Amino acid sequence: METYLLDWANLLLRWLHVIVAIAWIGSSFYFVFLDSSLTPPEDEQLKKDGVSGELWAVHGGGFYHPVKFAVSPPKLPEHLHWFYWESYSTWLSGFALFLISYLWSPSVYLIDPNVFVWSPGAAIAGALAFLVVFWLLYDAICRTLGQSDNGDAKVGALVLALVCVAAWLATQLFAGRAAFLLMGAMIATAMSANVFFWIIPGQRTVVADLKAGRPVAPIHGKRGKQRSVHNTYFTLPVLFAMLSNHYSFTYTHPQNWLILIGMMFAGAAIRQFFVMRHGFKLGRNAHPWPYAAAGVVVLVALIVWLKPAPVKAVAVPETVSYVQLKPVIEQRCVMCHGAALQSKNVRLDSPEAVKQHAQAVYQQVVVSRLMPMNNATGLTEEERALIAQWFKGGAKLE
Repeated sequence: METYLLDWANLLLRWLHVIVAIAWIGSSFYFVFLDSSLTPPEDEQLKKDGVSGELWAVHGGGFYHPVKFAVSPPKLPEHLHWFYWESYSTWLSGFALFLISYLWSPSVYLIDPNVFVWSPGAAIAGALAFLVVFWLLYDAICRTLGQSDNGDAKVGALVLALVCVAAWLATQLFAGRAAFLLMGAMIATAMSANVFFWIIPGQRTVVADLKAGRPVAPIHGKRGKQRSVHNTYFTLPVLFAMLSNHYSFTYTHPQNWLILIGMMFAGAAIRQFFVMRHGFKLGRNAHPWPYAAAGVVVLVALIVWLKPAPVKAVAVPETVSYVQLKPVIEQRCVMCHGAALQSKNVRLDSPEAVKQHAQAVYQQVVVSRLMPMNNATGLTEEERALIAQWFKGGAKLE
């Protein structure tokens, strides 16, 4: 029953996480586009009101005319929409999903004895430390260097170095799949913390000062803008890290940390292309194609580097019966998919159950090679070939 309920929690939280993440990323991308596409107002009244930029757009059969005030509008409206629950909901649902998927069973998901041997409690503490320590170091870099001369360049270089060190360290301590996901969770935590600790508090301070008639300190806007820009560059690297657990050829590679860094760099470079593309259309900067090209070159290089090596042929019988397959299933699979434990609500302790899940077994064991998790039960290449031959032969039980 516990496994069954965890599966439902996993499904519903994953569904929620994707929905709220779409909302957060969508609003983030939209405001980056909006900020980059604003042009000086033409209407004299808008200029008198303090409007610094405007945009005309058409969508859904209607025309929209958003404007941006340099400091504040002539009069604050009674109701302001605040963009923060998209961020908070994404982090809360993501952390809950991380809790029930990885922290709940650290021996299965976090720990790979072939990578690093430590206790479940230590592994959990280490995973949580990644989230906290990265945020503290990243935040310290932004606070100390963000407003200095060439601050953006200094912060960018140090944060890149910090991410590279974290990627290497994560892959030396955790199972590859967990390391990739942990890197995504780590950066996503910093993104949501930017909203919680800097962007929203700064905006609240500005609104409070305006309502009280006090002068508005420009530092709040500068800090909020800086952290918001960081978040948009973090987005594509985080999305790759979250999706990577479906593609074992990335995180099982001996140099998986280089693959992780390369994919994150490619994502950030491609995001830079889209950010600067809006400015190029308005003549504010040169065409940003070199950023897209750099990202694509890295992706192509990774594709070439990761091409599968020729697999040594394994001798298996031309026809494999269930009788031949049964000892493999019992020895390698039933401990996680039997009467005592039904991981992902899958049981493989009867011929009928194996037949029912034959497609999934073939996909997970032979094609994607995701199972057994971290190959904890020591499934051999000969046994994988045996499963493949049985499935290709019609998955027969006689």
